[in-house]
Amino acid sequence: MKKQVALGIDVGGTNTTFGFIDRDGNYLADGNILTQTHEDISDYLRELHYEIEKVTDTIREKVDIVGIGIGAPNGNFYKGTIEFAPNLRWKGVVRLCDLLKEYYPQLPIYMTNDANAAAIGEMVYGGAKGMKDFIMVTLGTGLGSGFVANGQLIYGHDGFAGELGHVIVAPNGRQCGCGRLGCLETYVSATGVKRTAYKMLARYTAPSILRTIPFNDMTAKIVADAALKGDQIAIDIFKYTGKMLGEALANAVTYTSPEAIFLFGGLTKAGDLLFKPTHDHMEMNMLKIFANKVKLLPSQLDKNAAIYGSAALVWNELKV
Repeated sequence: MKKQVALGIDVGGTNTTFGFIDRDGNYLADGNILTQTHEDISDYLRELHYEIEKVTDTIREKVDIVGIGIGAPNGNFYKGTIEFAPNLRWKGVVRLCDLLKEYYPQLPIYMTNDANAAAIGEMVYGGAKGMKDFIMVTLGTGLGSGFVANGQLIYGHDGFAGELGHVIVAPNGRQCGCGRLGCLETYVSATGVKRTAYKMLARYTAPSILRTIPFNDMTAKIVADAALKGDQIAIDIFKYTGKMLGEALANAVTYTSPEAIFLFGGLTKAGDLLFKPTHDHMEMNMLKIFANKVKLLPSQLDKNAAIYGSAALVWNELKV
C-alpha cells in the first residue's frame, strides 16, 4: 500500500525548497531551485515542475501525493495569490496556485504566507499539537506571525490577518520596508538587532567587541556571540530587543488569549539572551487576568520548518 504524502513548497526570495512529508512528519525526499534567477513566472514554474518530477521519480512507486501546500511571502490563502511581495522579482499580484494547477490539475493546492505556514506546522508537527489557541512568531530578517484561535488560523476577511510585525510600537520611529514608521519588526528581527547595535554604539562610550565590526558585516549572531562573552553593550541590545517584543506580546495576548506563544527563527538561537527579557517584559505589561497564564516557548520545528509548515497546510485542510 502506498504511503500518503503532501508536497510542501517554500518560496523564498533566493531559493525555493520543497519536500514530501507524510501525516506523521516523516520526511521522504526533497529538492530546490533558485528563485531569484527567474524574472518570468512561467520559466520559474517550468523549472520547479521539472525538479519536483525528478525527485518524485525516486519515490513514485511508494507514495501517493494527496495535495500541495505552498508558503510564500505575502501569500493569500483565499485567493492563492502572492501579492506585492517586496523580496520577489514578480511584481504585483501573481496567481501562483492557478498557474501551478496547470501542471497538477488533479491535486488540491493551498497557499498561505510563510509565517502562517509555520504556525500550522507547529500545530500539526510541533509543540502546539493539541493546542487550540496559540501565536507563532517568526524572527528572521523581518518578523512574521500566525494567530490560531479555536484550532483555526485567523486569516481575516481578506487573507492577510495577523501581521504582528507591522503593529506600530514606536510612533514616528524607525523606517520600515512597508513604508510606515515604528513597526515592531524594525526593532525585533535580525535587521532590527543590527540597527539597535549601531544606535547603542553611538550613544554609549563603553568598550565593545562590536566596535570593530563594519556596518555591512554586523549580524544578530555576532551580537549574540559578543553578549555570551560578557560584552555589556551586546547584552543591552538583547535586553532592549526583548523589551520591545515582550511589550508587543503582552498586547497580542489580549486579542486571542493564547495558551502559548512560540518563537521561531534565527534570532531565537540567542536563547535566554532573548527569551528572558521577552518573558519578563511580557509579564510586566500583561493585563492581570492573563498574568502567568501564557507560556513562551521555542518552536519544536527543525531546520526544514518552512517545508513542514507548507506540507502541514495540506493535512490541516484535508483532515485526512
